[in-house]
Amino acid sequence: MHYQCGRNVEENQVYVKEKLKANKAIQKQMANQYKKYSSYKDSGVEWLGMVPEHWELIPNKYIFNLKKNLVGKKSSQYTLLSLTLNGIIKRDMDNPQGKFPAEFDTYQEVKKDDFVFCLFDVEETPRCIGLSGFEGMITGAYTVYEVDFNFNKRFLYYFYLNLDNNKRLKPLYTGLRNTISKDNFFAFKTFVPPIHEQIAIANYLDQKTAQIDRAIELKEQTIALLKERKQIVIQELVIGKWKINNGELEIRDKSELKDSGVVWIGEVPKEWEVKRLKYTHAMINVKVLSSSSELKYIGMENVESGTGKLVETDSKAEGLASMFQKGDILFGKLRPYLAKVHLAETNGICSTEFIVLRNPNNSYFKNLFISSLFISIVDASTYGAKMPRASIEFIANMELPIPPFVDQQIIVHHIEQESTKIDRAISLQEQEIEKLKELKATLIDSAVTGKIKV
Repeated sequence: MHYQCGRNVEENQVYVKEKLKANKAIQKQMANQYKKYSSYKDSGVEWLGMVPEHWELIPNKYIFNLKKNLVGKKSSQYTLLSLTLNGIIKRDMDNPQGKFPAEFDTYQEVKKDDFVFCLFDVEETPRCIGLSGFEGMITGAYTVYEVDFNFNKRFLYYFYLNLDNNKRLKPLYTGLRNTISKDNFFAFKTFVPPIHEQIAIANYLDQKTAQIDRAIELKEQTIALLKERKQIVIQELVIGKWKINNGELEIRDKSELKDSGVVWIGEVPKEWEVKRLKYTHAMINVKVLSSSSELKYIGMENVESGTGKLVETDSKAEGLASMFQKGDILFGKLRPYLAKVHLAETNGICSTEFIVLRNPNNSYFKNLFISSLFISIVDASTYGAKMPRASIEFIANMELPIPPFVDQQIIVHHIEQESTKIDRAISLQEQEIEKLKELKATLIDSAVTGKIKV
């Protein structure tokens, strides 16, 4: 259960309460489906409550053994690993993404089945525990443990994954960075069942979580197909390949089309024009010091890729910003493949990584500029390897298909109708994914804390 960017403290508290309420409802349903242990005892821990009578409370110093084997000058012989929300993964050194140090001498060795903990900034870090399925190396800032052979690694992984999901190690934090010292970690006591039950619980959770993950994967594939459908509708309408007849989409007959003279556009309806962007839009270049403006600021991170919707973040404006007006299009020239295209609903200021485009009828053009075909052409023109940008000159000279104004209105109206239907279907899939994730988290919690007997 993670705090969400853009929420204030009160909103986060409501979010947490709603999650806990949902989890309790699922646990109550599980209690009617699964067996219980014959007897329980008070764990002495408020969040844990009652645990099976025969489970033991064992300090971590008897479970985990600390490792700290630096790779030194042999780093080239190791695979680079990272701790992520999806567990420990291999990093691609041939196609690096993110920041890398100049050298890896201070990185430490990780063996298969080693535990990796991030024991600092615990409250803010999305994932603080991983069980490695690989041999490799990881940053020396993390803590690497091996598990005593008397304990099942998979059970312990699920146990600590459950703690991390709900940030239940909070009593161990010290300092401003919410750090868990190694002494505090070793003194912490883990509730563990006999080894045969550990194995049974781990095997059960492996099976059930795999089933849930597969269900989530199928729904994510459905979402991807829906988004693809939405993009096809937008693209085929804004370049005139489809027309709208009595509210239905139809492929235009060849007799209705003419050669646009532009390779990426191809044929367009005979009544359409083709013009360069610099003749359809004013390119606004008014700068202001962001700290001196009271207008709302929009950064690249505030615009959702592919949709243009605004998202809240904790980022703040710095340095110069570009001014824009309601109805202007903000087109992200940095990494244009991200399709950061926003139709402004108010006046404001934005990152200088946006090009501000002004036209009184921008609703049609927003859909054109966000289409995958347009984005791919702009993206192919970028310069710079690490921070690819499209030049303003290239974008200004892009040739655009321009339908008559009445057709623009019809196209926009139909795109909005279709997008609403598709977005509703996507939202339903996302809600079901969220329920599956809650079920998975509650199932793990119930099994590793003895609320259900598997």
